[in-house]
Amino acid sequence: MNILIVHAHPEPQSFTTAMKDKAVEKLTGQGHEVKVSDLYEMNWNPIASADDFADRKNKDYLVYALEQRHGYENETIAADIQAEVEKVLWADLVIFSFPIYWFSVPAILKGWFDRVFISGKIYGGLRFYDKGGMAGKKALVACTLGGQEHMFGEGAIHGPFEDMLRPLLRGTLRYAGFDVLPPFVGWHVPYISQEDREQFLVDYDAYLDKLEDLDPMTYPTMDQFDKTLRPMPK
Repeated sequence: MNILIVHAHPEPQSFTTAMKDKAVEKLTGQGHEVKVSDLYEMNWNPIASADDFADRKNKDYLVYALEQRHGYENETIAADIQAEVEKVLWADLVIFSFPIYWFSVPAILKGWFDRVFISGKIYGGLRFYDKGGMAGKKALVACTLGGQEHMFGEGAIHGPFEDMLRPLLRGTLRYAGFDVLPPFVGWHVPYISQEDREQFLVDYDAYLDKLEDLDPMTYPTMDQFDKTLRPMPK
C-alpha cells in the first residue's frame, strides 16, 4: 500500500511522535511505501485565506470552497496545498497522528483539513460519504489523550469516544469517502509509566499488523436516501 501519515504534535520527543515513528518503521518493514507530513516540522500554515489562490474566479467576494475548485482545476492553488492534495490522492491509507485537544484535533491539523480537503475533488455536489472523492481509500486515527479508558463509553463521564470525535470520524473522513478504521488510542499517556507506554507501542505494532483485515466503522450509505437525501422508505 501507499501510506501517508499526517502527524500533528509540537514535541519531537512526545509519545505521539513515538507512535508515528513506530508506524513508519512497522509499515516500511512490511514493504509499504510510507510518506509523512509532519505539520509542525513543515511549519504548516493552518489559515485558509484568499492568499491560497494565485487567481480568483470572483475577486470581489471570497467563497473559499468555490475558489478551491477554481484553483485546483486551473492549477493556481497554493503550492503547499497542491503538494498535500497530491499526497492524499497517492495514498491508499491515511493515518492521522495527533493528541486530543479539547475533544478535537490540534488547530494545525484542523487547518490542514480546511485547506487540503478541497471542494470539487475531495468532496462537492453529491460527492460525499460512500460516494465521496476518497471512496476506496482508508483512514485511521491514531491519537493520544490524558483521559483514562473508563472515562469513555455509554454512561461514562465523557460519553462514547466515537461521539467525541464524530466531527472528524464521520463529518470529515467518512464525509470525504474514506473507509474509516476503528481508532487506536493511547490512553492517559502523560501520567502512565514508561513500561505502560512501551506496552502501548507493542499494542500499536500488533494493531498495524491487522490493518488490511479490520472492518471499517459503519455509517449510512447514499443508496439509503432519495435524491433530496430523505431516508428511503423501508
